[in-house]
Amino acid sequence: MNPNRAVNIEIGDKEWEGIYSNFVIVTHSNAEFILDFARMLPGVKKAKVFSRILMTPQSAKALLSTLENNVAKFEKEHGKIPLVPTDPSRAPIGFQNTAGETEKPKP
Repeated sequence: MNPNRAVNIEIGDKEWEGIYSNFVIVTHSNAEFILDFARMLPGVKKAKVFSRILMTPQSAKALLSTLENNVAKFEKEHGKIPLVPTDPSRAPIGFQNTAGETEKPKP
C-alpha cells in the first residue's frame, strides 16, 4: 500500500464507542489469522468473545509491524509498559499467544 495515498474511513456510531478487550486468542489456518477479542473479569473463569477478526497472513504481518511501531512510540513518550501485574499474588491475564496452533474458523 502506498503510504502517501489518502484513505477516507467511515465509522458508525456503535463502532465509534469501541469494544473493551483485555484478552485475545490468536490462531491461524493456512490461509488466515483469526483474532478473538474477549473480556476476562476477576473471579470469572470464563472469557466472553466480543469480536472475531479474520485477516490474511499479509494483513496480520502488517498489523504486527504497525503495533510494534506504535508501542515503541508510546513507550518512548510514557515509559516501558509492564507485561505482568506488580502484585505477584495475581495471576497474569491478558493477551495470550498461541503461536503454532491452527484452527479453522467455525461457520
